Amino acid sequence: MSKFKVDICNVNTSELVVLTNTQMVNYFKEYQKGDENAKEALVKGNLKLVLSIVQRFGSRSDNMDDLFQVGCIGLVKSIDNFDLKHEVRFSTYAVPMILGEIKRYLRDNQMIRVSRNCKDLAYQCFKLKEEYLHEHNVEPSMAYLAKMTQSKEKDVVEALDSFQSVVSIFEPMFNSEGDELCLVDQIKDDKDEIALLSNLLTLRKSMKQLSAKELDILNKRYYQDHTQSEIAKELGISQAQVSRLEKNAIAILRKEFE
Repeated sequence: MSKFKVDICNVNTSELVVLTNTQMVNYFKEYQKGDENAKEALVKGNLKLVLSIVQRFGSRSDNMDDLFQVGCIGLVKSIDNFDLKHEVRFSTYAVPMILGEIKRYLRDNQMIRVSRNCKDLAYQCFKLKEEYLHEHNVEPSMAYLAKMTQSKEKDVVEALDSFQSVVSIFEPMFNSEGDELCLVDQIKDDKDEIALLSNLLTLRKSMKQLSAKELDILNKRYYQDHTQSEIAKELGISQAQVSRLEKNAIAILRKEFE
């Protein structure tokens, strides 16, 4: 038990428990058969996940109780929509939904309103910073961001300053049984989180049906931008074989979405 006791919504956070993956699976099987007690166990066993996310927004709200309750709404929605067929840990599925509920609450209840244009510019800059950092391992300059967004540097600075509480995208958010989740793993756009996650899980499942050579060809074609001729030469096969393998792999992936 933790040395310190902190109460949120009359919950002693030092006594929060974390379910093992096996326990989670068993409870979900029971809940999906109609056992409401299993749902309650799932909620209680994941409150620490909600707390770990809520703590990241402490500087943006004076009332942690409100954020915790909003986060719990996201947790309940996640439990109701989760399917064991996803073949992914529940925490990976739940984090985007909990984050979404909290962000919507903060957006709708913030005391200082940020203009739509300022928000849009900030989001563009965050995306550009993420891409630039991934490619160059350093953050871009304000001049670069201003040029890419066709804005003035002072406008870029103001837009980023309006979102000062944004944490590092590489900061760990939750760790369970060695399965660490970082904010960068949960970056999303404005599309439906459940649909996007479902598509991702379907794609991951269908990729398991591909051979090592097919995966290698897709990787070279669509991530390394190689031509079929270049791949054929590298693998020591004909271009026709590369084309056939590529078409077969794509057909397998598409079949899962029909």
